[in-house]
Amino acid sequence: MAEIGPSSSGSPFWRFSLQFYRLPGVAEACIALQEEAGADVNLLLFLLWHGIQGRRLSGRQVERLEQKIGAWRDLTVIPLRAIRRALKSPPGLVEAGATEAFRTRIKAVELEAERLQQEAMFDLVRVSLLGETAASVADAARSNVAAYGSICRAAFAEPAVDTLLEALAKSKVRAG
Repeated sequence: MAEIGPSSSGSPFWRFSLQFYRLPGVAEACIALQEEAGADVNLLLFLLWHGIQGRRLSGRQVERLEQKIGAWRDLTVIPLRAIRRALKSPPGLVEAGATEAFRTRIKAVELEAERLQQEAMFDLVRVSLLGETAASVADAARSNVAAYGSICRAAFAEPAVDTLLEALAKSKVRAG
């Protein structure tokens, strides 16, 4: 996710994401999984959000979610992220202050693309949560992340996964 500011609007999933992403180590762990294993941070957060509700998703359900959201991510979020990152070291044509102001606007548009993706994901399951009831929040969250890890291009790094699960266990962040 792009850097995020405060917001109390949006779906319970979006509010969870805003709160959880700000916790110590969470952003770094999410970015590591994104860069090293090709994880979609929004999908990862969605799976953790289901986890705090004690819901465990099957690998097939995670794969279907990935298929539904992939086109949006690939068409909007990834290109915007690439532009934002490229503008960290822009060509010297445009004055640095103007370039940074433009980069800030791109970052806001990237965040809006992510919010729209998350709201659409929430709408997919508005009527009922996916998955089955798990024995515990920890079991659900670990299972959901493992199911996602099994379909990504590379294995999830355990330290990053552990950071996310520990942050979830220690946090006061809730599903709504």
